[in-house]
Amino acid sequence: MKINKKKFIYLISPNKIPSSFYNNLKLVLNTGKVSFFQLRLKKYSQNKKIIIGEKIKNICKKNKVKFIINDDPLLALKLNADGCHLGQKDMDIKLAKQILGKKIIGVTCHNSINLAKKAVKAKADYIAFGAFNQSKTKKTRHVASVKILNKVKKFTKTPTVAIGGINAVNYKNLLLNNANFLAISSYVWKNKKYKPLQAIERLK
Repeated sequence: MKINKKKFIYLISPNKIPSSFYNNLKLVLNTGKVSFFQLRLKKYSQNKKIIIGEKIKNICKKNKVKFIINDDPLLALKLNADGCHLGQKDMDIKLAKQILGKKIIGVTCHNSINLAKKAVKAKADYIAFGAFNQSKTKKTRHVASVKILNKVKKFTKTPTVAIGGINAVNYKNLLLNNANFLAISSYVWKNKKYKPLQAIERLK
C-alpha cells in the first residue's frame, strides 16, 4: 500500500449522518489531505447503511479516497468498497480476506505489540493503534503512547494508523513518531469552533 505523506488523514464518519453531511464531505475530501474514509455507523439498519454508503462511495471515488467499511466485510463486499476495518472482536482477518480478496483490510491493535505481530503475520494492510488521547467518539479502554509506533516500525513496514482524540494541537507529534495515518472524526465533525473544511485545513 502506497503512503502519500500529504494525504495523512484517515477520516471516520460521524455516528449520525445529517443531510448537510454530504456537502461537507465533498469539501473536506477535495482538500487532497484524506487517504481513507471509513463508514462507521453502529445504530443504522443494513439498508440505511447501503443507501448512505453508495452516496459516500461516489464522493470518495471522485476525490481518489479509499472507501472503508467498519466491522463488516459482507457490507464492504455488497457496497464494493475498497476495504474493511476489523476490530479485535470482529471477524477473523483470514475469513475476511476470503470474502474480500485483495481489498484493503486494516486491524485494530489497541496498544499491543503482540496483536500487531499477529495482524502483520495475517497480512493486514495497515495496523491501527490507540487511543493516544481522550476521544469524544468512543470510550477510551486502551491507552497508547508514541513508543508503540516506534517499536512497531522496527519489525514491520506495514503502515500504521494512530487513533484517539487527534486534533490540530497534538497531530504533529504522532506524524513525527512514525504514524503514517491519523484517524480523525470528532475534530472534523463535532468541532464547536470550526466547520469541517476549516478544521481539516488546520492540519497542514
